Order: sequence, then structure tokens, then C-alpha cells
Amino acid sequence: MRKFLGLLVLAALAAAGWYWWQTGGLDKTVKVVEIRKGRAAEVVYATGVVEPENWAKVVALQRKRIVWICNCEGKPVKRGDPLARLDDFEERAQLTELEARRKRLALDAERIRRLVARSAATQTSLDQLITQIQEYDARIAAQKDRIRDLELRAPLDGVVLRQDGAVGEIAGTTAADILFWVGPPKPLRIVADVSEDDIPRVRKGQRVLLRNEGFKGRDIEATVGDITPKGDPATKTFRVYLPLPNDTPLRIGMSVEANIITQSKDNVVIAPSEAIIDNHVFVVRDGRLQRVALQTGIRGTRMIEVTSGLEAGEQVVSPATAQLKQGMRVRVEPAADEKKAAK
Repeated sequence: MRKFLGLLVLAALAAAGWYWWQTGGLDKTVKVVEIRKGRAAEVVYATGVVEPENWAKVVALQRKRIVWICNCEGKPVKRGDPLARLDDFEERAQLTELEARRKRLALDAERIRRLVARSAATQTSLDQLITQIQEYDARIAAQKDRIRDLELRAPLDGVVLRQDGAVGEIAGTTAADILFWVGPPKPLRIVADVSEDDIPRVRKGQRVLLRNEGFKGRDIEATVGDITPKGDPATKTFRVYLPLPNDTPLRIGMSVEANIITQSKDNVVIAPSEAIIDNHVFVVRDGRLQRVALQTGIRGTRMIEVTSGLEAGEQVVSPATAQLKQGMRVRVEPAADEKKAAK
């Protein structure tokens, strides 16, 4: 009798296990989204910085102490206006010495010229002095150029967009030691870096959607302008210029994320990318999962075009996971607004 009861228990457990395996066990709660029609867009992602189309960076040519600076950040300037002056005491002292030597040679040359006229000196001695005077003229001109280089001037008409440095500081001579950024504040553009893998899909005139944390929820657009012919082999990127409209809210120096739309279609069936695994989705039908194969088209960052396999209005599990199986019994989690209504 005990053996018979034991066999019955085993049979019941086996039947329960078989039922569990067939039905997928207890109901699993999943989230679903409704498939809809909309725009599918393929984009190329890039990052960039806002800068004026025409501007210049002013760097000192010699490492010297700043003795005067205009303090004109944000103010308009004309080409040639002084921006800063570096210490030129040593250079002017050398110029004074050169001019004094040149003056002495000129006096000697005049004296020898009179002697030559009376045949008391040779023409060769006079020619040597004239040559020395010409050498000093060249040295004096070069010294004056060095002194002029110590006075930094605006290279073009515009506005002093940024000023770094103060009186008493040492001006550097490297690309990292820029003292002034000068140029007209409009028009603006974005200098963006695009991966060499994506650059073949980028064309002039394509629409670009921009994102900056300071303007969340605001649509900011640009267009693709020029593309640099040569890429950077170190970073494996190409430089792309994105002209901005004059009414753009972006400011010089801001960093942006750019989505370059390489192709798009309107009024097509789209599904969230997180709902698709290996070109399949799980559709909820009569409380169970049905695995549906898809054919897809344009693949965007969030949405993917579905060319066959789904119709608008169907509900698919999103996000889909590897634990989901064909025929699994599921329970759909209520939407957020339904939960609020239940409360």
C-alpha cells in the first residue's frame, strides 16, 4: 500500500513538473509597448565644440613678462589695436647700442670720404665702412621687428572673445599659452569629430540634431558643411564643420552632441531597439509569449524600422531579455497612468 502511494506521489510530481515545463511556470510580469508608426532615422553620432567661423588666437612670440594689458574682454577691437605689451627693456637697450655704433660708423665714413676726395685715404677703406653701416642698418631693422613683436595687436576686426593673463605674469609661447581669442561672434559653427567608420555616410547638407545639457528639451539644429579631406590617424576621426543659424542659443566654447541624420523615412512601423533580440520580438497574445521574426530597415539609436513581421497596434515586450521563451505565460505590468488610477 505504501509503495502504491509513493508511486502516486511520484506520478503527481512528474505531472506537475511536466505542466510547469509546458506552461513556463508561474506567470512572469513583463512590460510591453505598443507598436506604432512614425519616423525612422539613421544617425551618425559625433561630439563637437561651438566656435566662430572666423577668429584668431593671439600668442606671444617671446617668453616675456606682461607689463600692460588692455582688459578689453568682450569689447570690440579693430585690426592693429594694441592688446598687450611685454617687457622690452633689454631689446630697447640693444637697439640703442646698435644705433650708437651705426652713428659712429657714419661719422667715420664721412671723415674717410673727405680724405678720399683729397687722395689721403683709399676707396677700399671707405667701401668697408659703408658695408659695415649697411650691416648695422639690417641689424637695427631686425631689432625693431623684435620690439614690435613684444606688442600684441588684434589680428582682425571683431570682439575680444576671451582674455587670459594679467600684468606681471609671464607670457608663454606654446599653443596652450593663448592670451587672446579675437573675432566676430557671429556666424558660429560646430567643429565635430566623426569616426572614420561613419564618415562615408556623412554628406554636405544633411540635417543635424544637437544636444547640450544647458538646453534640455529644446530642439537645436544645424547642417553639415565642409568635411576635412584628411582624417587624424591617431584618433581615427575626421573633422566636420556644422554651420549654425544666427538665432542659435549655443554659445562659443560649448560642447555638444551631434546626431547627423544620414537617412530617414516617415510613417513606417517602428519598434524600440531594446525590444528586439536577434531580429525577433516577443508579442503578448492571450497571456502567452509568441516569438516573431522580423525584417528590419533603418536602425536608429532608439527606434528601428520594421519592414515585416509586425503591425501597428501590436504589443511587444520591452525590454526583451534572454530569459523570455516561446509560449511562456506572462502577466502584463500596468502602465504608470493605470497604476495611479488604481491608487
